[in-house]
Amino acid sequence: MTDASVPANGTPHEVLAQLGELTRKVRAAQRGTWFPLLLLGGLTLGGVLVGRLTHQVLAVPCPDPAAGTGCTLVKQGSALYWPIGLALAYLATAVFYLRRARSRGVGTAVRPYVLTGVALLAVVTATSLWVGRNGMPQPGASFDFWGLHLDPASPATRFLERLMGGALAVGLPLLVLAWVERSRVLLLLAVVYLAIELIPLTTGWSGIPITSPWSALPRYAVPGALLLLGALGFALAERPRERTAP
Repeated sequence: MTDASVPANGTPHEVLAQLGELTRKVRAAQRGTWFPLLLLGGLTLGGVLVGRLTHQVLAVPCPDPAAGTGCTLVKQGSALYWPIGLALAYLATAVFYLRRARSRGVGTAVRPYVLTGVALLAVVTATSLWVGRNGMPQPGASFDFWGLHLDPASPATRFLERLMGGALAVGLPLLVLAWVERSRVLLLLAVVYLAIELIPLTTGWSGIPITSPWSALPRYAVPGALLLLGALGFALAERPRERTAP
């Protein structure tokens, strides 16, 4: 397909129309949106199992003596799961797109998505290591963001905590992938994903208390299901193109 040419005969309008059609065919052959969405969706739902296996409820001193003699601290999640999982997902996506491009004889423009994902993942991982370098912050302790001690109860601090997670390491790279693939549907999905990650939601709507081993389910089930449904939709949309491809 990369060696295809447009006949020189015809009016300039017809030549431009043929070039536009060829460009659309090349972009359609390059797309494989379902694959990164499938990886990210599976990784997100896997966070539920990781949370279940790492769940701990600890009794710690309260930061405010007036609150009582002891407070409850819930520890959940793995410091290695997301950095390693996302790094492997971006690597697998790069390999998938390269193999797909070679088999179909087209180029691939997935590099901006992979590089953006890896770079933002490095930022999120470095920030997490900085925050937890002295152990898990105690209840009521200030949020140390690269030397800035922020009020943990502040709305800005809570927004920053939500941003330094899936929103930055997954949502923003999806926006780049939507731009690369010129996909309005993927753009809409990425915006919905970012809204889910950034809008504060409590676990109360699910009826699962924070002390439950399954308390991670509300946090990951909704974005994970969104990504998997998106993967299914893109995969079904791609099948007719593959059947009609020469």
